[in-house]
Formats: sequence, structure tokens, C-alpha cells
Amino acid sequence: MSGEVIVDALPYIDQGYDDPGVREAALAMVEEECRRYRPTKNYLENAGPEPSTAFETAALQREMERVQQRLPMEPLSMKRYELPPPPVGRLGEPAAWAEAVDNSHAQLSHQATRVLNLELQLQYSTEAWRSYLHVLQALVVRSQNVHAQLRKQIAAVNWERKRSQTASGARLRALRRRWAQLVADNYRLERALLQLQQQREKAKGQTTADDETPDMDMEAVKNLPDKLNSETEKEVQKKIEDMFAD
Repeated sequence: MSGEVIVDALPYIDQGYDDPGVREAALAMVEEECRRYRPTKNYLENAGPEPSTAFETAALQREMERVQQRLPMEPLSMKRYELPPPPVGRLGEPAAWAEAVDNSHAQLSHQATRVLNLELQLQYSTEAWRSYLHVLQALVVRSQNVHAQLRKQIAAVNWERKRSQTASGARLRALRRRWAQLVADNYRLERALLQLQQQREKAKGQTTADDETPDMDMEAVKNLPDKLNSETEKEVQKKIEDMFAD
């Protein structure tokens, strides 16, 4: 069935993980799988080419080319802070001096704007920073609440899994004991039937010395207890598995 989930492990009730050799056997299986696994194709071929240039601007591309060519970085330009006079050849031109004056006005305007920004920062930056910190604190509290809620949900899921698996474990143990008891009862019944059949054949005088021995471990069946409990369950289970192994 599509979407069907087969549960083959109950970690809250399963036992035997700490038995000697279990960890080594699991690691050996992992190593064997790693030796047999040989990737033969590119698993990213369906994803298309890597969009490495999707966010590269022209300036970034030029910088990448410069680094690739091992060229030195260009020095920081300070022309915006300079007030050069007109060139020597244009000292007598009024237009050249007008351009120099316009440049000086632009530089002074820029510096005045910077001074104004610094004054505004001195006056309002403290409260603005405090407000920003309050916003950050609110975001932190909100994230912590979401995290705590998620942890509660995870804990609730884990507790539900533990409760469900614990209840299932008790039912599984009861069913296992019942199964072992029924198998043992079947063997006892088969033993009694064989004994009755032998008595019947002996009574009719039909039993011969070369009769075949029944294909089962009669001594193991005789040793099965009449009733099972938690102490004898594993022992009975082992005897039953040994009888089935033949």
C-alpha cells in the first residue's frame, strides 16, 4: 500500500542493543554496505547547472577577474575629497575656474551634510538604538517562546510514543507468552497422541522393533513446564526454537 509505514523497531521496549557483539555486528554491516556501494552517476545532474553567477554584479565580476589574474587592488580614490585648481594650461579660462568653484561648493555641501548627520546621531542615536534593542529583545522572547512550544510538542510526541510502545510491549510480551504456551501445548498434545498411538499399536500387537522414531525431540517436549511464567519464558522459547531448527 502506498504510504504504508512498517514499524520494525520499538526503541522504548526493545532490548539487546547493549549485548556483547551487537554494536560490532552493526558496524560490520555498515562497513560492508560502504564497500559494496559505488556511486556510478552524478546525483545532482537533474538539478541543472549551479547558479554561481546569479547574484554577481558587474563590479563583483570585475573583482573576481582581478583576483583570478592576481592583479593588485586599486588604491582608494580620494578625488572626491580634493579641491584641485584648474589645470596649468587653463588658468586663464573663466570656465575652468567656474568648474573648480562648483566642485568646492559640492565638497562643502557634502561635508555640511556629514556634520548634520553626526549632530542628528548625537541627539537621537541613543534612543534609536534603545528602540532597536527593544525590538531585538522582543524578537528574542518570541523566538524563545516558539522554541519552548516546539520542545513541549516534541516532549509530548515522545511521551506518547513511550506510552504507546510501553502498552504495546506489555501486549506483545503477553502474546509471546501465549504463543509459547500454545506451541508447548501442541507439542504435549502431539506427545500424548503418539503415546496413545504406540499403546494402541502395542495392544494390537502391530508394533515392530524397527519402527521409525517420530521426527521430534520427545525429551525436550517432556521437559516443557505445564505453565509458563516470566522466568521460564526464555527457556521455553529457546527449546521451542531448537525443536523448530531441525
